Amino acid sequence: MEPVAVALSGGVDSLRAALLLREMGHEVKGLHMRLLPPSPGGRWSTEEALEEREGALRNVASRFGIDVNVIDCRDLFEQMVIQPFLNAYLGGLTPNPCVTCNPQVKFPIILREAVNLGVYTMATGHYARVSPPDDNSDRYRLFRGLDVGKDQSYFLFGLTQEQLAGTLFPLGGRTKREVLHWARSMGLEREIPRESQEICFIPRGGYQEFLMERHPADTDTARGPILDRAGNVLGEHKGLFAYTIGQRRGLGIASTAPLYVLELDVSANAVRVGSAVDLDRPELTAAGVNWVSIMPREAPLRCSVKIRHQHQPAPALVTPLSTDRVRIVFDSPQRAVTPGQAAVFYDGEMLVGGGIIERFRMHTPTPSSAGSPP
Repeated sequence: MEPVAVALSGGVDSLRAALLLREMGHEVKGLHMRLLPPSPGGRWSTEEALEEREGALRNVASRFGIDVNVIDCRDLFEQMVIQPFLNAYLGGLTPNPCVTCNPQVKFPIILREAVNLGVYTMATGHYARVSPPDDNSDRYRLFRGLDVGKDQSYFLFGLTQEQLAGTLFPLGGRTKREVLHWARSMGLEREIPRESQEICFIPRGGYQEFLMERHPADTDTARGPILDRAGNVLGEHKGLFAYTIGQRRGLGIASTAPLYVLELDVSANAVRVGSAVDLDRPELTAAGVNWVSIMPREAPLRCSVKIRHQHQPAPALVTPLSTDRVRIVFDSPQRAVTPGQAAVFYDGEMLVGGGIIERFRMHTPTPSSAGSPP
C-alpha cells in the first residue's frame, strides 16, 4: 500500500493513528512540527523543553519502528497563528487559533514535507472522517468523528478540497476510550504527555499573561469604562483583551443581580454588560466562509450550527450574502454568540462549511456621565 506521512504531535492520538495505518499495510513516515517559540525570558517555552519533548516523542516512536523528522515551523507559526491571535484579542475578538493553524500551517506544511519524502498522502490524529467523491458528489466531504464527545471536525472547516484529498483520519471511526484503552495496554501512560485542553502555545492556559508579556505597552494603556445597556458607567475594565462574551466573574462590579459581558465595544473601548437574558441572540453574520462538502451556495439552506467547539449544534437557516459571507438565523436564540469564534454548519453528520463570527452591536447608547469608575 502507499506510504503515508503522519503528523506526530507527541500525544497518544497521533501515535495510534500512525500504528493503525501500519497495521493496514502502509509504510509510515513520522513528521513532527516544531511550533512553539521561546517567549521573552523563556517563561512559556525553552529550547531545552522543546528538545526534551521531541526526544520523548522519538523514543516512543522508535519503540514502534517509526522514524520522526522534525520540521521547524516556528517563524511561520508566529506569523500566521500567534500574532493574529494576539492582535484579535487586542481588538476585542475571541479567536480560536486551531481553526487558523490547520488550513494555513499544519496541513499545507505536512503535505509539502510529505511530497519532499516522495509521499502524497498525510494523516493526523483528528477525530473526523472524510469521504471521497462518488456518484452523489464530486467533492471530498468532511464528516463528524464517530465519537460525539471528541469530534474535532469543527477545527477543520477551513480545509480545502486539495487538503482533504490528500488526508486520512484513521481515528474518525473510533472513540477516545478505545484509544486510551490501547495506550494503557501498551504501557504508554507515563511516556506520552497528558492531553491538554489549552492553547498549544500557552501551555499554562494564561492567555492574558501571555498577551501582556508580548504586548506590555498595548495592555498597560488599555483600560476603559464598563457600561450597562443604558450607557451608565458601572466600573473600569483592565483591557478588552481580558474579557469575553458571556463572562460573569472578574468584572469587579457590585450589583444586586448577576451581570454578564454582552459586548466588547472597540470604538468606545468599553465593556458592555447586562443580564443573562441579554446574552441570547437570534442571528449572526460570519465572514471568511469556506464551503467544504458542497459548492458555494446562493440559496438559503437549513443546517445545524455550532458557534463554538462545545456548543450543541442549533437548527438555523444559513443565507449566503456573498461567496464567503453568510447570515445565520437560529430557530431559537443562542446564548453568548462571540465575535472571533467560528460558526460551523452541518447537514446531519456532514460538515457543510464554516466562517468567523463578525462583530455586532447590542445597542448604541450614549454613555452617561453619571457615575465614575471606582
